[in-house]
Amino acid sequence: MQNYSDFIKSKIKIAPKHGFSLDIDTINPKLKPFNKIMVKWLVEGGRRACFASFGLHKTVTQLEAVRCTLEKTGGKGLIVLPLNVKQEFIEDSKNILGWETPPKFIRRIEEASGDGIYLTNYETIRDGKMDPAHFSVTSLDEASILRGLGGTKTFREFMRLFTGDGGPMGCRRGDDAVKYRFVATATPSPNDYIELLAYADFLGVMDVSQAKTRFFKRDSTKADKLTLHAHKEEEFWLWVSSWALFVNKPSDITGNPADDEGYNLPELDLRWHEIPSDHTKAGADSDGQIKMFKDLSLGVIGASKEKRDSLQDRIRMMNKIREEDPNAHRIIWHDLEDERKAIEKAIPDITSIFGSQNYEKREQAILDFSYGRFRELAAKPVIAGSGCNFQRFCSWAIYLGIGFKFNDFIQSIHRIQRFLQQNTVRIDLIYTEAERGIRKNLETKWKNHNKLVKNMTEIIKKYGLSHAEMAQHLTRKIGVERVEIEGKLFLAINNDNVDELTNHNRIKDNSVGLVLTSIPFSTQYEYSPNYADYGHSESNEEFFRQMDYMTPNLFKKLMPGRLAVVHVKDRIIPMGLSGMGVQEVYPFHMDTILHFKKHGFAYMGMKTIVTDVVRENNQTYRLGWTEQCKDGSKMGVGMPEYLLYFRKPQTELINAYADVPVVKQKKEWDKKAKQWINPNGYSRARWQMDAHGFTRSSGNRCLRPEELAALEPKDIFQEYKRFSLEEIYDFEFNVKIAETLELHGKLPSGFMLLQPQSWSDEVWTDVTRMLTLNGSQWSKGKEMHLCPMQFDIADRVIEQLSNPGEIVLDPFAGLFTTPYRAILKGRIGYGIELSSSYFLDGVQYCRGAEQNVNMPSLFDFIELEEKEAV
Repeated sequence: MQNYSDFIKSKIKIAPKHGFSLDIDTINPKLKPFNKIMVKWLVEGGRRACFASFGLHKTVTQLEAVRCTLEKTGGKGLIVLPLNVKQEFIEDSKNILGWETPPKFIRRIEEASGDGIYLTNYETIRDGKMDPAHFSVTSLDEASILRGLGGTKTFREFMRLFTGDGGPMGCRRGDDAVKYRFVATATPSPNDYIELLAYADFLGVMDVSQAKTRFFKRDSTKADKLTLHAHKEEEFWLWVSSWALFVNKPSDITGNPADDEGYNLPELDLRWHEIPSDHTKAGADSDGQIKMFKDLSLGVIGASKEKRDSLQDRIRMMNKIREEDPNAHRIIWHDLEDERKAIEKAIPDITSIFGSQNYEKREQAILDFSYGRFRELAAKPVIAGSGCNFQRFCSWAIYLGIGFKFNDFIQSIHRIQRFLQQNTVRIDLIYTEAERGIRKNLETKWKNHNKLVKNMTEIIKKYGLSHAEMAQHLTRKIGVERVEIEGKLFLAINNDNVDELTNHNRIKDNSVGLVLTSIPFSTQYEYSPNYADYGHSESNEEFFRQMDYMTPNLFKKLMPGRLAVVHVKDRIIPMGLSGMGVQEVYPFHMDTILHFKKHGFAYMGMKTIVTDVVRENNQTYRLGWTEQCKDGSKMGVGMPEYLLYFRKPQTELINAYADVPVVKQKKEWDKKAKQWINPNGYSRARWQMDAHGFTRSSGNRCLRPEELAALEPKDIFQEYKRFSLEEIYDFEFNVKIAETLELHGKLPSGFMLLQPQSWSDEVWTDVTRMLTLNGSQWSKGKEMHLCPMQFDIADRVIEQLSNPGEIVLDPFAGLFTTPYRAILKGRIGYGIELSSSYFLDGVQYCRGAEQNVNMPSLFDFIELEEKEAV
């Protein structure tokens, strides 16, 4: 088995190299020095991204990188382009690289004539007209088309065709159809990290799901909300820079400021033109009330309506701007077909390009405008905003409207704000009063874009292009300084639990009466910045490999015949990553059972803890009512949590008793004395509840639906809970109750009010989900734990499976819920936690429990707020 220290070091991820060593002197001498460095870096990496700024010759860089790779591999090379861009590649191959035979544009493999470099469009590959497996090396020009991740046909098809990717449940990174592949774009969007992760996934650097876990704070209430961990920011950008080359100006990689001559972007003259909105068209709100003013927070649909309503006013503003210099060369950007028609009506001699237009005619128009053969062009950013070079004769653009798509916006600006532009670039943006929010959104994204470029250039300046330097820097984040704090009733240890259980004798073998823990849910969450964090795993397999170092040592600490109770929950695999065309469930609890059995534990069964499906849907959007109505066949079920029971075998296997049994004194009713014998003991009734409890009806009936609707939600919840346990279950009657509540406006959309109860003690429906130490964390403004254990789960297990005075251990202590509740139940609480912040907070809770102080829960604050509101 690999040494644990080496295993942890192996979790440091720098993109591996797949390419060839390349002598820079063999690169085309007509390239600039910085372009040669870019080509060498791409070829030696084999699977790399080129994010060079506008005008830094990405075209010739890709052509030469593909040519140099083919020198080693032989065969054919393919560059995939947006529409209207092929002419740039053909012209640059002849005029800059000096190739006698330019690359040939093809739409089918039959059109290829032997080895060499070919060009094609994205649509050709996406629609299955040509298989990229015929090519040894490929490059995707303007690869931002991949940013849709699993939600777009282009991304799914390109992942399948280029990488052989079958999703996490299929062949993951199997035999790559195209071993050597590059992507190139000038605008990787920092506003949506998913775009960068999509490139990494396509290049085979790291799966999107793994990257999410490694670098991003996961909101436990919103599945797709990603926030970069503050402590992970440097590591994230170092990782990105190991597979993506960001170049803002030549000296960023050459180190010679003289190389920047001629490569300073022209000044930008940005002018915003706000026109009043027509508030008479504000419409009504969801309750039918007429609105006095239009909304300033427009969504996509609202923005489209605003554009239609304001079209003529925007056309008038456009003409007013044009009157400043009627004979100037300029491009007018627009988004809608109605806008194009209005522009053509207002400017009869303008040339327009559009999607349904003949391809050759559109391409010729772009070429003619590029070389100044006519003055004004009307186009959509999605058609001519990428790859075209208009800077030779044009330095003025008017935007008839603004939108949400920053990538299209910034790309279109840089059709004229490019190196070799001789004039100040003027940009006029027309928007309405109601679109102020859209303007703010664009400006924020622009600011973030500039921040990304600055981050990456600083990293390149600091570390150069050396993998070794980056890896050495990241190894400094391994390890933690051990801290131990001991009270009368608790022992708290801040350390890696593998190191603690293996190398320190503070917790004696065969000394722990009960292990109760909520293990990390595989790769789903990361709890600390340390590489020893179990959530810092790239796959479920790597997670359980790390568990293999911990579990055998945990087994040693447990008393013979005693239990380890493990709290787990299965995970959702997003549709775009499941390979099944639907969201799928990863049965994490099953792998956990197999893992503990592998290490000598007997599996004793599991208890199910029911969760709220409405709250879950608000987090994952997996169980929606609307989607259920569209097609019930795609819907799953709620995701319960589980308590898994594992037992360390007793020393003598002739009977099932533990070496030190968990003994309970019976609490019995003395019929003659009419009093309890041993009133603090364990009653027959409690045994029935622990073993297979259910509640019989008292004969009282529940309120009818109409009566129930008159109650407050908290009263409805309690009454329905009693009804569900006492009455024979009638599904249709329960639905009728819920529908009646909805009729009276009493059925919440944020949580499930009528939760079905279970008689079986194997299914726990009464766990108080809000009653956790996160309540205290929240009240103090501290960091909340991602997966807190509920108090009543801990209380029941501790009381049933350990004796007073015994040690209860949690090797993943988190906020120390298990030790905290153990102390309150008369046990000794032990906890091991890697995160220093969680550790310090947990110690305070344990000290409070020692002093028999009830630490405040979230419910205390809810009650306080209610009292203050009265």
